[in-house]
Amino acid sequence: MARKYPLHKIRNIGLMAHIDAGKTTTTERILYYTGTSHRIGEVDTGNTVMDWMELEQERGITITSAATQCFWKDCRINVIDTPGHVDFTAEVERCLRVLDGVVVIICAVGKVQPQTETVWRQADKYHVPRLVFVNKMDRTGADYFGSLEEIERIFGCVAAPIAIPIGAEGEFSGIIDLVEEESLFFDDMSFGAKVRREPIAEEFSAS
Repeated sequence: MARKYPLHKIRNIGLMAHIDAGKTTTTERILYYTGTSHRIGEVDTGNTVMDWMELEQERGITITSAATQCFWKDCRINVIDTPGHVDFTAEVERCLRVLDGVVVIICAVGKVQPQTETVWRQADKYHVPRLVFVNKMDRTGADYFGSLEEIERIFGCVAAPIAIPIGAEGEFSGIIDLVEEESLFFDDMSFGAKVRREPIAEEFSAS
């Protein structure tokens, strides 16, 4: 029997972060935006898809790695949500052995945290490629470019942005896609599922 998705159309992607960077919340959004889930689970209310253990729901943290899948265009993406707490570092390393890539989630306020450094070193150990998602840009104290500077300084790498935010904190309104060279604005009423695309404003084009 032929595979519905050939191996070259399947990706195993892990989400890793310091605790409270928004990893499980990001996973819930991925499932919602790809149509896999028809509601957005919230960590605070204990109804997320990924944190299924009773203790995880009570404490609001991920204890064991959880896997799910979503579909984008002609690809199947296996998403692995890993623990962010230092006590469960071994669980993260176990997952890295089978991953094709990692999304390292960083809080725009806290920036690079100790567990962020730990998971980065683990990804280095297994030669797993990674990209960074700077989360919580709407929070007080959010600093996107400060986060990039910390990434480069602490990890000794070159951070090449593929998107930059439009505004920050209460002024955060969207992103500039540097690949497609357009501005993206996300509709609040659809929880960001509907996207408005516009040319990049002159004030940003000049810089």
